Amino acid sequence: MAKSSKVNTCLEWRPDSWRNFQAKQQPAWPDDASFQKVLDELSTLPPLVFAGEARNLTEQLAAVSRGEAFLLQAGDCAESFDTSADSIRDRLRVILQMAVILTYYTGVPVVKVGRIAGQFAKPRSSDTETVDGLELPSFRGHMVNDINFNEDSRAANPKRLLTAYNRAAATLNLLRAFTKGGFAALSRVHQWNREFVAASPAGQRYEALADEIDRAVSFMHACGIDGDQLSELSEVNFHTSHEALILGYEEALTREDSITGEWYDCSAHMLWIGERTRELDGAHVEFLRGVKNPIGCKIGPEIEPEDAVKLCEILNPEKIPGRLTLISRMGADVVIDKLPRVLETVNNAEHPVVWVCDPMHGNTFSTQNGHKTRHFDDVLKEITGFFEAHKKVGTNPGGVHLELTGDDVTECLGGGSELDADDLSKRYETMCDPRLNGSQSIDIAFRIAELLHKN
Repeated sequence: MAKSSKVNTCLEWRPDSWRNFQAKQQPAWPDDASFQKVLDELSTLPPLVFAGEARNLTEQLAAVSRGEAFLLQAGDCAESFDTSADSIRDRLRVILQMAVILTYYTGVPVVKVGRIAGQFAKPRSSDTETVDGLELPSFRGHMVNDINFNEDSRAANPKRLLTAYNRAAATLNLLRAFTKGGFAALSRVHQWNREFVAASPAGQRYEALADEIDRAVSFMHACGIDGDQLSELSEVNFHTSHEALILGYEEALTREDSITGEWYDCSAHMLWIGERTRELDGAHVEFLRGVKNPIGCKIGPEIEPEDAVKLCEILNPEKIPGRLTLISRMGADVVIDKLPRVLETVNNAEHPVVWVCDPMHGNTFSTQNGHKTRHFDDVLKEITGFFEAHKKVGTNPGGVHLELTGDDVTECLGGGSELDADDLSKRYETMCDPRLNGSQSIDIAFRIAELLHKN
């Protein structure tokens, strides 16, 4: 990654000022005119989220930065245009289960942010891939092209940006209905446990917890605490996030807030910059420094502590609590060696960062059969190292960032079901990176709760 601090934060920011900087990981659109036509149409469409919702999330994340709450950011690696309503519901269901576990065992609020309703684009390590001698553009997510390996499918199609907007809008509508319409009520904790999860060791442990919650809710009813007094137990706050990768799309959905006059990227409540696009003088950093959403930035094992501070200076110069989340993705074997110096340097510079662990992306490997996978034990090892690093430095381990699904997939090894390499082919359904399934996700939530309790 570049170490240059060429960016001048005194320069005037505009939604299109990123165009004066190098933008990596952008598709090769067929022509500028068709691309711009789509962007012009997007810019006239209603916002997907509202500035006030983004401000609310910033306030919640400020509590995380002070150690008063915990962030659970989770969802699909790459959303599909073909995702069913049932699959969206089941993804939300497992996130709600994990949040209940974390809240019950730690006694602190859990801020729930999904990788959902916009995670349609993916960065790639190579612009092309070759199969049987045929070289074609890499699959960059449904916002850009299709996973089928032929010339038509792999051609970047700007009209897909409009489909992404419409799919995000439909997903958001469904999420709001579920989180405010009774599905997320705490009285439904038993109903969240799907059959294949309930049969696992983690699922059985969850059932025991759900029994305790049921008794607590019944006790409150018996004491006359019901109706409006229990409204907070029947609804949850749930926010959306995705990697702000395709900058034309993000610019087109950026709006000036009528209340504050500030600019918000209304494609999601929270946006993040990936490890491959976090150059200090790059277009992604330039774009996100100007929007007022809470933002995140992935940092890997190669980052220098001084560059982490420079990112903070550019992305959050006013040191607003909750504004900036740094998401470490170091790898299970190096996190305890690499992360403490970064934590200490940023902490000494008095930046109020939300520190989050992404234990997925630094622990990916391929089996002999060619399946890209991750091992549950490596995921847990990196999370454990993340907590140990914070304990060593005296900073707050603020949250986790996970790729998961509520479906009964076989993509990651290990966990309570003890999946091995031969199991991967049974239900390997991801379009890109391997995800934890429902039972593995519940298992990891219990492990995190134990670490939080010890911390």
